[in-house]
Amino acid sequence: MAQEFKRSYKFAFYTSLFVTLLATLLLLLYEFFAEGFSFGALLLFMLVCYVFSFFIIQLRIEFFIYKRVKEVYDKVSLLESSSLREEQITTDMATLTREIEKFSKGKKLEIEALKIRENYRKEFMGNISHELKTPLFTVQSYILTLLDGAADDKNIRDKYLARANKGVDRLIYIVKDLDMITKLEAGDVNLNKEKFDVVELIQSVFDLFEMKAAKKDISLTFDVDYQKPLYVFADKDKIQQVLTNLVVNSIKYGKTGGTTEISIDNIADKKLLIGVTDNGEGIEPHYIPRLFERFFRIDKSGSRREGGSGLGLSIVKHILEAHQEKIYVESDHGIGSEFSFTLETFKEGNKTKPASKTV
Repeated sequence: MAQEFKRSYKFAFYTSLFVTLLATLLLLLYEFFAEGFSFGALLLFMLVCYVFSFFIIQLRIEFFIYKRVKEVYDKVSLLESSSLREEQITTDMATLTREIEKFSKGKKLEIEALKIRENYRKEFMGNISHELKTPLFTVQSYILTLLDGAADDKNIRDKYLARANKGVDRLIYIVKDLDMITKLEAGDVNLNKEKFDVVELIQSVFDLFEMKAAKKDISLTFDVDYQKPLYVFADKDKIQQVLTNLVVNSIKYGKTGGTTEISIDNIADKKLLIGVTDNGEGIEPHYIPRLFERFFRIDKSGSRREGGSGLGLSIVKHILEAHQEKIYVESDHGIGSEFSFTLETFKEGNKTKPASKTV
C-alpha cells in the first residue's frame, strides 16, 4: 500500500516542480525588467512556491480524485464476493484498473454461463414436456375411446387397455429415470461397493436382452472366451444399469444382422477397461460432445419410435463419475461406435462391506 501510495507524491513532486519553475521564471523576468533582482529572495520564493504547490496538489489528489476512486473501488469490491475480506483498500489507479478489468472479465464469464444454463433449461423443459406428453396423450386417447362406448366390445377393450398400460409403463420408466438422474446430480445416491465377477454380470445382461437382440438378428457376444472370472470392486446394481443402457443402445441403433461385442482389457494394475462395440449407425463427430446430455437424441423421431427416456447415457455418465471412473466414446458415422469405461479391479485390500459413496 505504502509503495503504491507514493506514486501520488511522485506526481505531486513533478507537478509542483513544473509550477515552481514556471512561477520562478516569470518572477525572474519581472525582477530583471524591474531592475530589482535579488538572488536570496528568488530562492525563498522558489521554496515557498514549491512547498505550497506540493501540498495543494497532494491534498487535491487525496480529497478530490482519491475520494471518487475509492467510491468506485468499494462498489466493485462489494459486487465481487471474493473481494469481501478484511484488507486495506488501495486508491492507486493502476491497481483499480486491474481490479475493474478482473471484475469485468469475471462478470462476463458469469453472464455467458448464465446464458448457457438458461438455454439448457429451456431445452430441458421442452424435452421433458415432449417426453411426458406423448405417452400421456396416448393413454388419454385410449381411455376416452373406451369411455365413448368401445368398452362394450371385449376385444377392443382388452386391446386398448393393453396399449394404455404400455403408455403408463413408459411414463413410469421416464419418471424413474428422472428420479435417478436428479439424485445422481444432487449427490443423493449411495454406492454399495462389493466384489463381483464382471464377466458373469455381462452374461446376465446378454441373457436379459437376448430376445430383443434376436428381433433385429443382432448377436450379443464377447470378443474372446473368458474362462476365468474377472473381479471388480464397484456397486453391482449400478454397473448392471450402465451395461444395460449401453447394450440396449447398441441394439436400438444397431444394423439388422449386426453384432454387439463386449471386450475386457487390463489397462493398469488396478483398472479394467470394458468396451461395448457395435457395427450400427455410428455417430457424427459434432454430436459426440452432447451425447451425455439429458434427453439429447441424434435422430429424434427414430429414437422415440424405439422408446426409452433419453436419459440413459446421462445416467451412465453420472454413475461412473460417482465411482470416480471415466467413460470414452469412439465412433465412425455409418460404421459403428464403441463406448468404453473403466472399473477398479478387486484387490485383497478392498473393503467388501457396503461402502457409501456420494456423487
